[in-house]
Amino acid sequence: MTTRSPLLFALHGTKDYAARVARDMGLELAEHEERLFEDGEHKTRALTPVDARSVVVFHALYGDDERSVNDKLCRLLFFCGALKDAGARHVQVVAPYLCYARKERRTQYQDPIITRYVAALFEACQVDRLTTLEVHNVAAFDNAFRIPTRHIESAELFAEHFAPLAAEAELVAVSPDAGGAKRAESFRRALERRTGRAVTSAYMEKYRSNDIVTGAMLVGEVSGRIAVIVDDLISTGGTLLRAGQACRNAGAQQVYAAATHGLFTAGADLLNSPVFERVVITDTVPPFRLEADLASRRLEILDTSKTVAAALMAEYA
Repeated sequence: MTTRSPLLFALHGTKDYAARVARDMGLELAEHEERLFEDGEHKTRALTPVDARSVVVFHALYGDDERSVNDKLCRLLFFCGALKDAGARHVQVVAPYLCYARKERRTQYQDPIITRYVAALFEACQVDRLTTLEVHNVAAFDNAFRIPTRHIESAELFAEHFAPLAAEAELVAVSPDAGGAKRAESFRRALERRTGRAVTSAYMEKYRSNDIVTGAMLVGEVSGRIAVIVDDLISTGGTLLRAGQACRNAGAQQVYAAATHGLFTAGADLLNSPVFERVVITDTVPPFRLEADLASRRLEILDTSKTVAAALMAEYA
């Protein structure tokens, strides 16, 4: 790396991930301090001088048993503001998982559009750029932010992982709902490039009203094929289970689930199901809600740090 190399900071909970990105970039994480006061307030400051430097701050914005998503977001924003006050020339946030990305439109009367409000908070704290992985709706993400953004898809990473299955049978890329069709199509094209073979597509009918999901039609041919159902995240896992069972009922030879962010808010329901051969996620959110033994048997976790490092190195080269 050149003298233009940025300083890399990782807030609490994202240090291991950021350390892997830093290693791939040939850098080390910069020092900082995070303090919690008796009344619940907090402060975070850089211990490494940042004046006139480009800075990258890593923080995955998911809630866990230690800190809520709102707490993490607040700490990140305050730290970015402090970096600017200390003279940082350019502050970029890398959020492997971006909170509130699913609340990007109104579904009921007087609904909030929280993705837009989060964007306004980033801008108010003088963040210059945001990089994140696999948001729920790319168009809404692009429209919400006025600062430059980078959206990293997982299609190539999943294609590399599943390409060897083409030696066993024909592959079909499945979207669990019509809204994810573009994501499944990106994955399908990436699979074709890697395997040199035709890959078909399918999608599951899905309608949601007041948290009630309906629709049972599977559009596309999956019989005798290996179906890979691709989504942006796993929350309860209900959407993937519906699509997986539909593929089984339609005669799929094998069924796999692939999602970038594994939240597993319903615990092990998805992994305990016999519908899927395996469930594949990435490392943007650690599977802390799952028992380690079950996760090791039923879950595969792909490393995204090299992809993020490559994007940052291209920017700062």
